[in-house]
Amino acid sequence: MPTTSFPQQQANPSTGYLIVYISCIRLHKVPMNPTNYRRSQSEDEFVFFVLPTLQVESSHSSEKRPMHTSEMTGARRVTEILTGHESLCKRHFRMEVGIFQALVNKLREKNLLADTRAIAVEEQVAIFLYAMAKNASNETLQEFFQHSGETISRHFAAVLDAITQLTCVYICPPSLQPHPILSRPQFYPFFQDCIGAIDGTHVPMTIPLQQQEPYRNRKQTISQNVMVACDFDLKFVHVHAGWEGSASDARVLQDALTHGFHIPHGKFYLVDAGYANTPQFLAPYRGTRYHIQEQGRARQRPRDYKELFNLRHAQLRNHIERTIGILKMRFPILRTASRYPVQKQIDISVACCVLHNFIRLHNGDMSWSNNDIMEIDPRQIVDVPSGDNNYHSDIQAFNYSRDAGNQMRDHIAEQMWAQYSARRA
Repeated sequence: MPTTSFPQQQANPSTGYLIVYISCIRLHKVPMNPTNYRRSQSEDEFVFFVLPTLQVESSHSSEKRPMHTSEMTGARRVTEILTGHESLCKRHFRMEVGIFQALVNKLREKNLLADTRAIAVEEQVAIFLYAMAKNASNETLQEFFQHSGETISRHFAAVLDAITQLTCVYICPPSLQPHPILSRPQFYPFFQDCIGAIDGTHVPMTIPLQQQEPYRNRKQTISQNVMVACDFDLKFVHVHAGWEGSASDARVLQDALTHGFHIPHGKFYLVDAGYANTPQFLAPYRGTRYHIQEQGRARQRPRDYKELFNLRHAQLRNHIERTIGILKMRFPILRTASRYPVQKQIDISVACCVLHNFIRLHNGDMSWSNNDIMEIDPRQIVDVPSGDNNYHSDIQAFNYSRDAGNQMRDHIAEQMWAQYSARRA
């Protein structure tokens, strides 16, 4: 005869637990298999222990407790930063207080952002900039600004969209008038038609596993290859983002030329050895000392027209390297793989360039970030290539112009050497 159980239930008024009693009446002693006995014993434990626990969780789940209850609200925290020591705004929002206020005013003026019932534009912008400074997660932003995850996400997206809408306002084609730096004796008249410099810079990305391979760069990390052009005032004049990390710098440049990037007739940009040498994109001589550091280590004057040309070329093209360096130091999120959707990661790289130009136009400090305390864990920084070392002749459109580019470069270099030699005589 099997064992029969009669469950009884009783509520404990002091705890609110639902206690279940089981009465077991064994009518006949029947030998029990040890395995069945252990299973039976385990079931009894489930009844007496787990069931009350489930009941407790059920009773408490209906009682919602506010999560963000700190007296230091997001609005108070932003006010404290903006009215505190000048270094606080630079550290948390990556710009001076006056420039932060100018940015807020511009976004209001353009009707790109507006105060909501709960969050003013100042705090909305602060949320976005804090994330750019520290690659802060949604959870970190919730704690810092005392808002829900949904609120943080919504305002982050709104500010990102607002700033990218300013791209055409603040990232503009360069002036066609020669920059004053080009009037210096070592550059005049050889670079009078130069309007800036171009380079590719890799920005780490987070990509779904099944889509990663095209984004894997030559260092085997995951990145996008962003083409940027700047003028000699350290301002970006064109940004072409979103290309896979495996794409060559020349390939990204070619695509930019088919999507609005224009070089006025008779003008040219300086590029490194990762690009073809053409009349529009002047590259250094290969197999010849190039970088300023290389010239310094040699501790000797240029020996021929190629070395002299490469030295002057490097001194001017250094502007793009400085501009990229400032950008990534100011906005450390560009050195890490953020967790946003792919399109947002691409938009962030563009938005940071817009902010860089806005800060530059408002005479922001271009050197403070070099000595600033790192705002992210160094272990988060992704090792990415600095650009292509050589052009691989992979763009046929550029190959057709290489002979003309070589003739133009030789003409400039030989004139430069003649002037240099005459002054030394």
